[in-house]
Amino acid sequence: MNSHLSKAGIYTDFSGLAELKSGARKQSPQARKEVARQFEAMFIQIMLKSMRDAGSLGEGGESDEVRFYQQMFDQQIALDLANNKGMGLAKVFESQLGGDAQPAADTDLSQLNRKPFNVRQAVESPVASNESMNKTASVEKPSRRWLPESPEAFIQELWPVAKKVAGKLGILPEVLVAQAALETGWGKKMPDGVQGSSMNLFGIKADSGWKGQKVNVSTLEYREHVAVREQASFRAYDSTEKSMEDYIAFLKNNPRYETALKHTNEPRRFLQELQEAGYATDPRYAEKIEGIMSSERFAGVVSRLKAG
Repeated sequence: MNSHLSKAGIYTDFSGLAELKSGARKQSPQARKEVARQFEAMFIQIMLKSMRDAGSLGEGGESDEVRFYQQMFDQQIALDLANNKGMGLAKVFESQLGGDAQPAADTDLSQLNRKPFNVRQAVESPVASNESMNKTASVEKPSRRWLPESPEAFIQELWPVAKKVAGKLGILPEVLVAQAALETGWGKKMPDGVQGSSMNLFGIKADSGWKGQKVNVSTLEYREHVAVREQASFRAYDSTEKSMEDYIAFLKNNPRYETALKHTNEPRRFLQELQEAGYATDPRYAEKIEGIMSSERFAGVVSRLKAG
């Protein structure tokens, strides 16, 4: 197949998708082989993106520029893999397209064979295909998900739980909600594991004494006031309520937070003592939570919730 598609060697070859669709309509073995190879590259790219997203955590995180170049790198790696030996999926896709190719002997097809997969339809409509794959995955492996649409939604959805739990610590519920907002980026940066979101609202790590569920992810820590990336294990919960209840128990069962617990009726003092006791490595931890609570947006939602 002497075409621009077959010569594509870098991810910036934007005409590849147009020729991929055209190739899917052809019946020649050469066309099917090229379509299968390109589709495998797309599959590998989706896999790399999912792996990178699963490890994303931290208040600062990477900049838009870093994420842009990471995406460039992932796309090039995916194409390079597919152009060489690949993962053995090209043979499967080629067979699905109607070719005579047989899957590689060492390729495990047990997962692919659970449900018929129309490769031609996927090539013609990649977005629809990805959605179908995600729906299939969600049926086979139920996962926890909680992604508030906005900061307002985050506050409203957490408020009943915070109000219920706050009394056990003698603290205002808005303090818990604001702290959770900082720790999770308004619910969008909670550590994720194979079962979905960890529901970890307060960034509590899973030490050797933790017997429950946990997830391992990359996190942003401050060492000598310098932000560094580290791998860490975090506790995982079945719900936001269990996360809040564990946070209360965590503070009460740790002597280092004894001073902070004496000032739960003074939010500013409580947060400062929490930081001094080493709850977080961010030197501006208490200041940031106070900033959230004093913001007009946050205070307005909390005021309406209290009035209602």
